[in-house]
Parts: sequence; structure tokens; C-alpha cells
Amino acid sequence: MKTHNKIIELLKTQGSLTAKTLANELGLTTMGVRQHMLALEESGDVAFKDEKAPRGRPTRYWSLTEQTNSRFADRHDELTVQLIDSVIAVFGDDGLEKLIANREVSAMRTYRLALADRYGVLEKLTTLAKLRTDEGYMATVIEDQDNFWLIENHCPICAAATKCQNFCRSELQLFQSLLSDDALVTREEHIVEGARRCAYKVTPL
Repeated sequence: MKTHNKIIELLKTQGSLTAKTLANELGLTTMGVRQHMLALEESGDVAFKDEKAPRGRPTRYWSLTEQTNSRFADRHDELTVQLIDSVIAVFGDDGLEKLIANREVSAMRTYRLALADRYGVLEKLTTLAKLRTDEGYMATVIEDQDNFWLIENHCPICAAATKCQNFCRSELQLFQSLLSDDALVTREEHIVEGARRCAYKVTPL
């Protein structure tokens, strides 16, 4: 159902939400959303956690289960892992490092071209987030007091990154290089380490 897909996308990009918040986002009644949540719970797509409220009943927060990962782009996980194993078997760890480095150089070329006429941290991050979203990362930019955050709600290369975290190291280095003249970049949340998303803190210089 279209509403189910919208709910799943909201939970993917925003994390745990209450039925009331979902109702406001979707323009539905809270009761109507609860019916959708029960159906999604029965299908194994969502789960809930009740958290104590200052007053009255506990507040129920809904979140996605691991089962829903299959709904999003995965870049053919099994094949990716097999290819990594093959590269290591044929060319050794050095061969895999060269492959990762080549991927980083190629991405750097593409991103630098796209950012060439962008000025300021926010403008560059907004363009970068669009590029990453087009690649399946579901990226957004958030401004938080003195910092910006590049949020990636999905990792389309998660299988490769789990198999070899140098892919993740390479992506962090890529962002740091792209924004080296404007900001410091650190990764504060990491999907591979069990977080819901990858979150990069971008502090303007």
C-alpha cells in the first residue's frame, strides 16, 4: 500500500516516531495511522517501544525492523561480497586497497566537478547530499547551531562496508578532502557499528 511505503520512508529518514507525529506528517487521523502500524507490525516491518512520559500513559514509539532493509537499494549484497573475496584472493589486500583508492579518486572527480561553482559550506553540502541521494544514500543536511550535519539514512554498499570498513574510511576521507578549505568533518554515527544512520558533523572553519 502507498501509505505503508510512506510510513516506512518516514521511519527510515526520521527514526522512531509516534503515531501522532506520523498522522501529522501524512495528513491522517491518529486512529487511522494506528491501524496501518498494526498491519505493518503483523508483517514484521515495524516494532514499537513504550517510553515513560512525564505524565499519564507511556508514549509509544514505532521504528523499523531489520527486515525492511530489503526494501531499499542494496547494490546486490551477495555479489559485492563475492567480488571483494575474489579481489583479495587474486590480488591480495593491496589489490583491494588499490580498488578502494581508485573508487575514491573517481568519486572525488565527480564531486569536485559538481561543487566547482558552489560557495559556502551549506551550498556545498546541499549539492553533495543530492549526489549521495542519487546514489542511494538517502542523504539530507541539517543545520544545528554552529555546525551542519550530513545525514545518510541508508547505506547502499553496506555489505561491502561491513566486509571491509576501509570503504567507510575512504568515504570519510573523501568528505574531509572535499570540504577541507571550508570545514572540519567527523563521523559521529555509523551504520556499520549499529547506528540507524551515518551522521557526519561538519564544523565550519
